[in-house]
Amino acid sequence: MGDRQEELLRIIVETYIKTFKPVGSKSLVDQFNCSSATIRNDMALLEDLNLLEKEHTSSGRIPSEAGYKYYVNHLMKPKEITGEDVLKLQTILNNNNLVVSDAVQKCMEIISDITHYTSVVIGPSVDDSKLKQISIIPLDSDDDSDDGDRRVVAVLVTNKGVVENKQVNISRNIDMRELIKTSELINKSLVGTPLSKVSERLELEIKPRIKEVIERYDEVCNFFSSAFHDFTIDNSDVVFGGKTNILDYKEYNEPDKIKEMIAKLENVDLVKNIQTSDSDINVYIGEETEFDPDVTIIKTHYHVGNDEGTLAIIGPKRMEYDKVVTLLNFLKSYIEK
Repeated sequence: MGDRQEELLRIIVETYIKTFKPVGSKSLVDQFNCSSATIRNDMALLEDLNLLEKEHTSSGRIPSEAGYKYYVNHLMKPKEITGEDVLKLQTILNNNNLVVSDAVQKCMEIISDITHYTSVVIGPSVDDSKLKQISIIPLDSDDDSDDGDRRVVAVLVTNKGVVENKQVNISRNIDMRELIKTSELINKSLVGTPLSKVSERLELEIKPRIKEVIERYDEVCNFFSSAFHDFTIDNSDVVFGGKTNILDYKEYNEPDKIKEMIAKLENVDLVKNIQTSDSDINVYIGEETEFDPDVTIIKTHYHVGNDEGTLAIIGPKRMEYDKVVTLLNFLKSYIEK
């Protein structure tokens, strides 16, 4: 394949991405300063190479999966990020009040807004995170006013070194010493338990043991059950941004296609298959996504301290590849530097 055929393929891919319309030879004549017949011959060559496909309803051509792949691997040029988009991402990344996982999730939501594709962050399974320690820190002393609730902070440490904290208001009827005593019992009995199973064991094992020694044992157990539930939600291993964005593309005009895609996005096990340990930014198109034959998935693995996971963008096959790759590369480079 010569330079002209490569340039022709690049233009057809980028035109189809923008218009979602088959590209005909007449529309390309002026750009190549040659006859329509020459363009048609070159398009026929690209079709023979399985890089273009002909739609039955039009004389124009559209890129095949192989054509998109060739474009990504050989013809695509990095797209410069606008100053506005850089500022949006840096505002989040420079916020020292955010832990890495929260900053990553918020940045992926921004990338979803910028591209109008669906973003997904896949962390280690919540079942991989096990309880190492739970601590209770009172923020209000017993000498404070008796009116209203008291504030405490529940601090959770996992086996992966992740530290989470929740500020909670509790009734003044609950003795702070009883909360602390229960936390010590939990640490003795439930260390090593997956976070998703702690509440269940709390109800079955801890509650019967404190029933005889703690006056308000129901309220105390409810406090810890609620805290562990919140910790589990916050450590959810699949987080979407712009989950329904992909449904706005014309590829999903038909009700059956919409239902099918919604079902796939709701299938947590299928979404988790997107997970990768490859630190390169890789592009998977159509069938090779093993998710849906009409989508592209661009994904990479990030690792910062104790935080790691998969960053992925899901969009139609006619995705703005250059834009997505550049944005993911910017985010990954920034958080890992």
